[in-house]
Amino acid sequence: MNTSFEAEKVKNITDLGDDQELRALSRQWMEKVSRHKYSYNFSWLGRPIIQFPQDIIAMQELIWQVKPELIIETGVAHGGSLVFYASMLHLLGKDGTVVGIDIDIREHNRCEIESHPFYPRIRLIEGDSTATPVADQVRELAKGKAPVLVVLDSNHTHQHVLNELNLYAPLVTRGSYLVVFDTIIEEFPADYFHDRPWDKGNNPKTAVTEFLQANKRFVLDRNIESKLQITVAPGGYLKCVAE
Repeated sequence: MNTSFEAEKVKNITDLGDDQELRALSRQWMEKVSRHKYSYNFSWLGRPIIQFPQDIIAMQELIWQVKPELIIETGVAHGGSLVFYASMLHLLGKDGTVVGIDIDIREHNRCEIESHPFYPRIRLIEGDSTATPVADQVRELAKGKAPVLVVLDSNHTHQHVLNELNLYAPLVTRGSYLVVFDTIIEEFPADYFHDRPWDKGNNPKTAVTEFLQANKRFVLDRNIESKLQITVAPGGYLKCVAE
């Protein structure tokens, strides 16, 4: 490892995190570009991924670093993220599995996911991610697996995300991550999401804040959002630091 390069990178990230003007500009850009459904325009190996490219890069880094045996994601949509995670597990050369949970896996999306070359690494569960039978099924799949990484990206209301955090955080292993997407909602103007049940004051960020007040196994990894600047998950990259 080139220590001078790594030291320079650390300084770059620190300086980025301290630049409040740049952070404000990044948020302004995100607010404007999101009105054009920016994240809907990208795909991974043929499937729409509905993520900002910067967060895709961040997840790639985390998966390569953690080398999880199991990745759990709530929210399936078109399945692009599941395919992305499965492809990363393939590159790791491990017998890793991705579990995707959604209350409604539409038939055309299911068909595309199930016909994808990486589907053998994917397990789909249809149902409410906060329902006891679904959570029990996931816990069973997680038995004996380590490391385990969890991604929450389904219903973005405060209570739903908080329920997911309480249900799935215990499955995350020490050194791995619990990633909560769309915390950016809290930084957008009120009524920005006027057609959705979530908005400023009722979103993943408010749920994370409440969760961290009671759970000391996780800390915010602010270096990730500092180097990304453009991310839908500010304050949402949580590192597990205890058993």
